[in-house]
Amino acid sequence: MSDVIRVFVEKKPGFDIEARQIKDDLCENLGLTSIEDLKIINRYDLSGISNEEFEAAESTIFSEPNRDTVYGETYPVPEGYAVFAMEYLPGQYDQRADSAAQCIQILTQKERPQVVSAKLVAIKGSLKPGELETIEKYMINPVESRLASLEKPASLDVPADVPPDVEAADGFISLSDKGLKAYRKRMGFAMSFGDLKFCQSYFAKEKRDPTVTELRVIDTYWSDHCRHTTFLTELGHIKIEKSPVSSAIEKALGDYFSARDELYGKGTERPVSLMDMATIGGKLLKKRGLVPDLDVSDEINACSIEVPVTIGGKTEKWLVQFKNETHNHPTEIEPFGGAATCLGGAIRDPLSGRAYVYQAMRVTGSGDPRVPVSKTLPGKLPTRKITTGAAQGYSSYGNQIGLATGQVTELYDPGYVAKRMEIGAVIGAVPKENVVREEPLPGDTVVLLGGATGRDGCGGATGSSKAHTAESINVCGAEVQKGNPPTERKIQRLFRNRDAVRMIKRCNDFGAGGVSVAIGELADGLDIDLDMVPKKYKGLDGTELAISESQERMAVVLSPGDVEEFIAAAEKENLNATAVATVTKEPRLRMKWRGKTIVDMTRAFLNTNGVTQHADADITPVSPDGNYREKVPACLRGMPLEKAFEANLARLEVCCQKGLSERFDSSIGAATVLMPFAGKYQLTPEEAMVAKIPAEKGETDDATAMAYGFIPGISRFSPFHGAAWAVTESLSKLAAAGADPLKSRLTFQEYFERMTGDPKRWGKPAAALLGALSAQFGLGLPAIGGKDSMSGTFEKLNVPPTLVSFAVCMTKASRTVSAAFKKAGSTAVLFHVPEDKSSLLPDWEKLKVYYKEIYRLISSGDIISASVVKEGGAGAAVARMCFGNKAGFTFSDGALDEKLLFAPAAGDIVAELSSGIPDTALSFTELGVTSSEPFVTVGSARLPADELISAWRGTLEKIFPAKADTQPVEDIPLYMERNTRAPRIKAVKPHVFIPVFPGTNCEYDSARAFEKAGAETSTLVINNLTPAGITESIEKMAEEIKCSQIIMIPGGFSGGDEPDGSGKFIATAFKNPLVSEAVCELLQKRDGLMLGICNGFQALIKLGLVPYGEITAPSESAPTLTFNTLGRHVSRMVYTRVTSVKSPWFAFANPGEIFTVPVSHGEGRFAASSAMIKRLAENGQIATQYVAPNGEPDGSIEWNPNGSVCAVEGITSPDGRILGKMGHSERKGADLYKNVPGEKDQKIFEAGVRYFSL
Repeated sequence: MSDVIRVFVEKKPGFDIEARQIKDDLCENLGLTSIEDLKIINRYDLSGISNEEFEAAESTIFSEPNRDTVYGETYPVPEGYAVFAMEYLPGQYDQRADSAAQCIQILTQKERPQVVSAKLVAIKGSLKPGELETIEKYMINPVESRLASLEKPASLDVPADVPPDVEAADGFISLSDKGLKAYRKRMGFAMSFGDLKFCQSYFAKEKRDPTVTELRVIDTYWSDHCRHTTFLTELGHIKIEKSPVSSAIEKALGDYFSARDELYGKGTERPVSLMDMATIGGKLLKKRGLVPDLDVSDEINACSIEVPVTIGGKTEKWLVQFKNETHNHPTEIEPFGGAATCLGGAIRDPLSGRAYVYQAMRVTGSGDPRVPVSKTLPGKLPTRKITTGAAQGYSSYGNQIGLATGQVTELYDPGYVAKRMEIGAVIGAVPKENVVREEPLPGDTVVLLGGATGRDGCGGATGSSKAHTAESINVCGAEVQKGNPPTERKIQRLFRNRDAVRMIKRCNDFGAGGVSVAIGELADGLDIDLDMVPKKYKGLDGTELAISESQERMAVVLSPGDVEEFIAAAEKENLNATAVATVTKEPRLRMKWRGKTIVDMTRAFLNTNGVTQHADADITPVSPDGNYREKVPACLRGMPLEKAFEANLARLEVCCQKGLSERFDSSIGAATVLMPFAGKYQLTPEEAMVAKIPAEKGETDDATAMAYGFIPGISRFSPFHGAAWAVTESLSKLAAAGADPLKSRLTFQEYFERMTGDPKRWGKPAAALLGALSAQFGLGLPAIGGKDSMSGTFEKLNVPPTLVSFAVCMTKASRTVSAAFKKAGSTAVLFHVPEDKSSLLPDWEKLKVYYKEIYRLISSGDIISASVVKEGGAGAAVARMCFGNKAGFTFSDGALDEKLLFAPAAGDIVAELSSGIPDTALSFTELGVTSSEPFVTVGSARLPADELISAWRGTLEKIFPAKADTQPVEDIPLYMERNTRAPRIKAVKPHVFIPVFPGTNCEYDSARAFEKAGAETSTLVINNLTPAGITESIEKMAEEIKCSQIIMIPGGFSGGDEPDGSGKFIATAFKNPLVSEAVCELLQKRDGLMLGICNGFQALIKLGLVPYGEITAPSESAPTLTFNTLGRHVSRMVYTRVTSVKSPWFAFANPGEIFTVPVSHGEGRFAASSAMIKRLAENGQIATQYVAPNGEPDGSIEWNPNGSVCAVEGITSPDGRILGKMGHSERKGADLYKNVPGEKDQKIFEAGVRYFSL
């Protein structure tokens, strides 16, 4: 008899948003209009849990009576429905099942049960033969998922065969060339035949055959991904073919060779390579003393600069670290996981430098996602699925880990059909005194920190280095890593612990290559015990343990005396830490498995990176006639200007991406200076992202600014010019935000087609790097980092030559300016980038003057808003500047030129002037004047702003929806009566307890807000690594509550908002009798307060604490919070009205007062019956509502971001002492979100503190 318990859970009508979206997707994109209905049913199989325990979990963890229907053991398939089930492949991380198991363990405080989840899809309709199979293929990506059996298994135990011992490659050193080539093909190595021949020579000298593990480790270690073998290929002859602008390229090449002479000495034998071209600018400028802020270390995995930061009047030395990372290949074949781990990997680079990562930028490249699925190339996923799945993956990871994404841009170009571009750029900072860097000594211990090891990611480094064909997708499953953001969040927390982090001598993150690279790079001599590496499951062999790229792992070198203390510190953060290796004196990398040595190689051999490859480069002619920067798009040429103006805004390359951007939390961390979209209507995209340095205590005005630059069309015209203008565009964007671009540091992302023996292919990256080098030398600004990806080829398709420039500098939050027009009657001008017409490059010397003058004009207040010209030209720039505040604009007659309006003159700056034309020597064109009437006047045509906005926003609406049905809103009168009851227990400095669950990410913001208001705070990380840890955590929770006056449940994604619903992990913990009794005592006997924001609100409502004021059993009639009507995460600023001041939390607010507050959630839609709404309103429990700028509650998605009934944003308990709200009132501070108007501080925290002094 099976001990497996099976349960099916289906969303009730009105809550079944996922099912409705999938139905619409299948009807629209597969043309299956015969589908009448579609149901999604989550299936869970459980083992290791009693029937009584399951009954307790059924209505709290797996379902909620007010929004789910539960079916036990079998699902009664309705008549006329066809059914199939889908599940993750064995070994793929399933966050839903994992979170369910963790929740059950919190409930039972026993060993964690086994949980396996699957998704049933039930379809009603007249499906033709083969159409169900078409649906299955569309919904199931074979890289990560498969069809699941409909039968219940007898057991959930996965048979794990005991792996055999690692084999030796018998006869390897005696193979002939023919035999070696056949062996290379059979093993699927990424390394070249020359590399394998070199291995054969090495092992012949060692007088033995290698093990298979050694060859796999070498293949990984020397992969293009890990060791940049393409970029390190020695370039012999570099030919520049003659053209009208070839002299500029020749000059750049000459400057490169002169730099080599100055840096390495004349006659140097150092190889000429793409890598040398990419790095020589920063090296030479440093040698000349122009990069004094560069933080130099052998360990650093990210760009690092030393900066002064003033906090609370005291200036400290900090390190600012930034990094760009790509996951092009993984995202192409498994969009969600590939994009998620792109960000995860980017974060870990500065994190390994001990920096706290606080802001991210996402720049991606895609084909047209509107292309019908039927036109998908064989061997490819549909472009729409790639681009939407990648957005979900990246945003899910960033939102869960608690990282503000300051800018999201997708570049559309047909070339990215060959392979998607997925870039994550991040920025972090750390007090310099927290960073200790010491040389590892023999006897030091290497500790592996974080997640366990599985098969996911095996071969990822080599996989991303190979050519890809139509068959690749079927064999690449193991190459894609799976992300676990709550685990990486724990590492972030640990690395903010000054005492713990100062024990670390050296640190490396687990990315490409797994143990073999992450640990293998830490010291020259290492003994690694693979048996000590934590495993996700049984059955892994020594090779898999050596090269698996399972995520969220970090390797640190510690002195032996610090190991115990460090592991204890990790445990306090609910984090596994295990000693796995020892540093040795002998410079050899050794790995043991089952007590046998399976890897034993010299460091010198590994560090050769294989055989140096050789190639020539041919830079093809550039015709000025094709200068894309000066071209009017063909679709607009000759069209009447007023018609072209609207058509331009609707172009795929120009259109609005707000529906994409809003999926990403942009405000977490309470450091965001500029929201991604500016103005009262939040419709003006910003040019750069700006965030304050993440000081844990005190206020600072010091901030970082990051901007990117790249236009595919310019790079197609000429990779040389494309790179130079990419640098210029990134710097102009910094200037437009009020930062000083001449103090910036650069990092590049290179992405090119796969190199072959064709010199013309090599000429493209060579030309691009020379263009970027020209900019560095011309401006005196160094590139101090970068990332190359050289596999942008699918069959005969190639990505466009791509060099994306990222520019970073320090700035002041108080001096930052926005791109939205500020007032009526302003003159707007176009400042032209000074250009050398003979070379088609910027005039670098004059450009320095240009940036100095723009900076002066902004600092003096002469420029009050600015935007940068890119795709769409100055016309689109002006339109976007209008949209944020729905300003009007009248173009001057002198600006009515199609080239000026529509050509992508990258780097030019459109500026709104405060009063007339300033005294400046800069070249400019007067564009026109702003007005209060929402019309853009082009010649004699008056174009309504709303129509232009509709055209601009409509292009991608079906891909990234921003529209949803308007919800009815009943009139709820203001509740004026305050609850003046004083608490029985007073406290001058009330104590606030903040529990931190797996997935919580707002604890820092919450603690800062309370401490700034005058409270004391304590946080407790809930430990669920073991049953004993859970029991201890529950006991500590109860004790903390007994010592506190306020419980703050912060936001985040507890348990990843799984299984299929938010707040369940927190609610389960609070329902423990010890904790619930402590909560009852706090509320009923000590008149304490509770506050839950976002995820905390979700927990409060599941507990019944709001609206009932006590912990209650789940009820079918209870109000709830559920998935947003948009069916996706929403992050933006909202306007909220204080509807009731009954709660002591609103002691400093007035009835009807409006505040501008950030929201960021996927499940914020308040749902309740009309009777419940009436009851809450009459009792003054509807605390806050979403409103339009006019102050009236609004049901439209523009103002009510989740579709809440009656626009409810926050509710209270009957007496008001418990408040739950979706808006992140804790994310507050000086100069935050300054590009969106309104009062942003509700003084909730100050009111909570004051309550205890009444």
